[in-house]
Amino acid sequence: MAAYEYDQTGVLGYYFSLTFLFIFLVPFTLSLFNSTPQSTCTTTACECGPCTQQRKTNELRERRPWYKPRSRRAMWVIIGWIVFGVLAYTVSNIRLDNKVYDPFEILGISSGISEKDIKSHYKKLSKKFHPDKVKLAVNQTMEEVSAYFVELTKAYKALTDETIRKNYQEYGHPDGRQEVMMGIALPAWIVSAQNNVWVLAAYGIVFGGALPALVYNWWFGSRSKTKDGIDNDTAKAFFLAMTETTEMTDVVCALAQAREWLRLDSKKSPAAEELKTLELLIEERLGDKWREVRKTTKDHETGQLHALVLLYAYLLRLSIKDASLQALQARVLLHTPSFLNAYLNISAARGWLAPVFSAIHLQTYLAQAVLPDTAHAKYAQLPGIDQESLQEVVLHAKDITEVAKTFESKGDVRGDDIKKAASRWGRLELVDASFRVIGERIVTPSALIHLVIKLRISPPASTDHTNGAAKRDEASEAPFTKQDEAFLTDPKDAEDLPENAISLSAAHAPHWPSNRKPSWWIILADMRMNHAVIPPMRITDVPFSDPSRPRNFRTYKMKFNGPQGTGVFPWRLVVLSDTFIGEDVSRDITLKVEDVSALGVDAQGAEDDISDPEEDSLAGQMAAMRGGPVKRRPVDESDDESTTDDGDKDKDSSSDSDSD
Repeated sequence: MAAYEYDQTGVLGYYFSLTFLFIFLVPFTLSLFNSTPQSTCTTTACECGPCTQQRKTNELRERRPWYKPRSRRAMWVIIGWIVFGVLAYTVSNIRLDNKVYDPFEILGISSGISEKDIKSHYKKLSKKFHPDKVKLAVNQTMEEVSAYFVELTKAYKALTDETIRKNYQEYGHPDGRQEVMMGIALPAWIVSAQNNVWVLAAYGIVFGGALPALVYNWWFGSRSKTKDGIDNDTAKAFFLAMTETTEMTDVVCALAQAREWLRLDSKKSPAAEELKTLELLIEERLGDKWREVRKTTKDHETGQLHALVLLYAYLLRLSIKDASLQALQARVLLHTPSFLNAYLNISAARGWLAPVFSAIHLQTYLAQAVLPDTAHAKYAQLPGIDQESLQEVVLHAKDITEVAKTFESKGDVRGDDIKKAASRWGRLELVDASFRVIGERIVTPSALIHLVIKLRISPPASTDHTNGAAKRDEASEAPFTKQDEAFLTDPKDAEDLPENAISLSAAHAPHWPSNRKPSWWIILADMRMNHAVIPPMRITDVPFSDPSRPRNFRTYKMKFNGPQGTGVFPWRLVVLSDTFIGEDVSRDITLKVEDVSALGVDAQGAEDDISDPEEDSLAGQMAAMRGGPVKRRPVDESDDESTTDDGDKDKDSSSDSDSD
């Protein structure tokens, strides 16, 4: 019986590790290079001077050296390929001893040679390699010479001696049955007896310590955050700070209470002195307003205070010299959208309009680095406009294009920048809005209602803005097409972008520390009750107006269950921008919920004719037996049939009487 023992070389361990790494590295590597599918929509960005310069600055800030990859996945993929290369090189240099025994190869002869020639060849080899006749080389030992001669002798006898040849033919080796080596896909040092203690200790650390700690951090770490990715304590602070009349300043105070800011403590940083200087400048500019806001943070919670200082320094456009403090400010600003979205979701769950409007409007003021409640804030966001030149702009503030013409007439370079920004401005146009129910021409109680909204962007400096505005009424009165009906049954909330449509990928935001893609929030509001009817919906990629397209807009829809009773509900549709100040649109929209009787007698009869089976049919008879409704035969048709039958009976009777 064959004897089994482990492969102490551990060669299979390398092959197993290579296979395991290859299976995971290939898909992860491909995922790093796979890009999102190209859209038929063409994107564009604001080309004014400040925005162009800010994009270059953002690219330099976001650029990282090769040894600091942006993605942790990329870092681990690189490490994995390095390990794969080391293992592959190691395996390529391992010498394998599991070759099939071949006496012809050992003797250096062909397999078809005769036994006489084998003996002759062996005599020559024995004279040459016999230990008594071999002269040892420099690095050669007598043991090596003797072992080689033994191998030659075994190979010779395996081909000439009957007993040894039988062993070779039956077991593949002249010595008979050999031990079978079974590899366990582990390196040799793991199965070595002297390393048992270390191997057991490593297993204990990995499976008894590291793995439970990983599961603990994953489980309790996920439970410590909301679905929006913010800390539970932060969400609690937002909830408690929210009121039905919350304003933007209150939202800023709520942001300062986020627990995440505690990690931003720069007390030991060289920028601590500049932070104090910034706080003094803010207090000088805002006075009592700043002191009221500062009360929301505690003195010992320096991280929250520093975040608040950096936010107001940004809104007041105060310059920061320290590079580390600039990076910290960018980090704070880039965190605010997630906080504001979480704040928005909390306020939407309570149905309050004021917190919803304040959270969205604060995003616009942060995007444009304008202090909330600033007078004429719409023009403060224009390129090159500061507080000193704002009063001059207000004198010519009938429209953004007129402001640009005023600066151009004076030879001011800001006029060209304002004109470029105005040509890619996110001025939204609400083309149409209506309530629809699939398959019905009216809205009935508790029906699934679709609020269908058609939108496009018409910048103030766009060449087709006038034409687009002129066609708004015409588009609003256009019938609901088959394409619109098909979109109602589509699970997507946004219609596919028209081919070759242009959307805004980077809005005018020359102070924001990254490329700002604009978005809008659609809100269906009951202004009388100061209540949001349904939660807001965020949309992006609204196309620019192009009258040459047959559908010069993009359609969006919001689904909700209608009221349970009939009536007229005067609501308002509001679309708020989170990037451009003062570019919100709204329209009064009325929902009329009617009873099914409003369809009219003819329509109801038509429905009954379709739904009810005929009286004379098998289905009608079965329905009549169950007491269900059936379709009656027309009266005229019944009379004709009865008259005919009676006439036939009379004829038959008269015939019978005559025959009698």
